[in-house]
Amino acid sequence: MSKENDIQLHIRQTLKELFGFTDEQITPEARLYEDLGLDSIDAIDLVVRLGEYAGKRIEGDAFRKVRTVQDLYDTVAVVLEAA
Repeated sequence: MSKENDIQLHIRQTLKELFGFTDEQITPEARLYEDLGLDSIDAIDLVVRLGEYAGKRIEGDAFRKVRTVQDLYDTVAVVLEAA
């Protein structure tokens, strides 16, 4: 399994554990706030969990640009590459 697939799998699992989403809801183009209904507190919980996975804090500036599940994949991949 590639690193990209590992990241996607982990993010999908995290979204399911934290918020109870189904596989059908977690598509790359799903918008976190509009489609999945996350709020600012949910986003903080998500950033903390993904930071733990990456072994590095995900900065707020990087996360502010995240709008879709695909953006999550891309942001975590960048953080992992920088670690």
